[in-house]
Amino acid sequence: MTYEEFGDRNANTVLIQAVDANEMKFIEEEVAAIERLSSSSFLFLAAKTEDWFCDLSPWKAPPVFGDRPFGDGAARTLDYILGICPPDRTCYIGGYSLAGLFALWAVHQTDAFSGAAAASPSVWFPGFMDYMKDNRISCGSVYLSLGDREEKTRNPVMASVGRCISEAHDLLVSEGIECTLEYNRGNHFTDPAGRTAAAFAWLLRH
Repeated sequence: MTYEEFGDRNANTVLIQAVDANEMKFIEEEVAAIERLSSSSFLFLAAKTEDWFCDLSPWKAPPVFGDRPFGDGAARTLDYILGICPPDRTCYIGGYSLAGLFALWAVHQTDAFSGAAAASPSVWFPGFMDYMKDNRISCGSVYLSLGDREEKTRNPVMASVGRCISEAHDLLVSEGIECTLEYNRGNHFTDPAGRTAAAFAWLLRH
């Protein structure tokens, strides 16, 4: 993996997001939106994945759409991200879709992050809700969001995302985590950069 830096290199707050090649096209737009929404100074690290379906998956799972199975590369990705996080700074991890799921998984694995920004996370991922119920996260704040049309799909696994995100929110609140769940207009592909910016900005304000 490789990464790129944006924002203030001397800031005490660091935002980390796993991205693919398509998301990199909109990173500067997202960073500008975070600055506008939060009025905060931060360093933004965009960790570029090489294989989205493997690098962000916590464990192997059969295909959910198409014929591409999920790998189990999340542990390696997390190790890489922890290695690029500047020491002695406040770090937040976040992402969109499968990267949002990865962020939620990551704060179950380590206390290195103060919060997780999970925008439209793939909480339908096989076995993930059971994992959340059996394990506790190690950060104090979590932002969750979902498009109001995301669960309106013929795919039975992905159609469970509405129920899963609600369960995740209720679970985190019951554990004493400062957690919000925001619904956005549109389907899963509506304004990923804007939704992720809103997620990080919420963490910075809280």
